[in-house]
Amino acid sequence: MKVVQIAGFLGSGKTSILLEASSKISQIYKKRVALVVNEIGDVPVDAKVIEVAGMKVKEIAGGCICCELGPSLAASLVDLADYFKPDLVLIEPTGVAIPDQVKVAIAMSTRDTDAEIEIGPVIVLYDAFRVDELLENETVNNFIMRQVLNADVVAISKVDLVDEERIRYCERMIRGINTRALIIRLSVVRGDGMDELIRILLEPGGTPIGGRVG
Repeated sequence: MKVVQIAGFLGSGKTSILLEASSKISQIYKKRVALVVNEIGDVPVDAKVIEVAGMKVKEIAGGCICCELGPSLAASLVDLADYFKPDLVLIEPTGVAIPDQVKVAIAMSTRDTDAEIEIGPVIVLYDAFRVDELLENETVNNFIMRQVLNADVVAISKVDLVDEERIRYCERMIRGINTRALIIRLSVVRGDGMDELIRILLEPGGTPIGGRVG
C-alpha cells in the first residue's frame, strides 16, 4: 500500500486534482484507490463528492492532521490496510499542514499493522493564480515556504489561468526555497501535467528528484 500526501495552501486545487487523478488511476490502471480527507470546514463537501464517485473515504473532521489528529490519521491508515487493502492511498491534509509532520503521522501507522506500507513522495501544490496575493501575507508566506521546503514534488497548479511569464516566476520562487524538488505544471481544466502526476503516484520505489518536467 503506497501512501502519498498532496498538500498545499487553502484553495490551491487539492480536491479537484485528487479527484481527477484518483478517477483515472481507478478506471484506466484498475488500481484500488483510497482517499483520506482532512476537513476543517463546517460542511464536509469534499468527502460527500468523493463518496458519490464511489471511492473509499476515511474523513477526519476538525483540527489538523499534523497536530492533534496525528493518531487518528495513523488509525485510519491501519483500517484501510486491514479492511480495504488499497494499492494507493492519497491524503489531502488541511491547507495549513506541514508535510514533514504529516509524514511522521503516516510512519506511526506502520507500527500498528502487518500490512506493507510504502511512504511515497510529498507533493505540494503551488497556486500560480494567487501567488502574489498569498505571499504578501507574512503568516501565509511562512506556511507556503515550509510546505515547499518539505516537498519532493512541487506542482504549480492552475497554469491555465496564467501566462508563461507567471509560471516561470513561480518556478524561480520555488527554486529559491527548494533546490532539489521536481517541479511540474498542472491544470485540471486542460489536463496539463496530469499524466506526469499519475506516473509519480504509481511508480514504485524512491522519490523522484530533479528539474522541471513538461
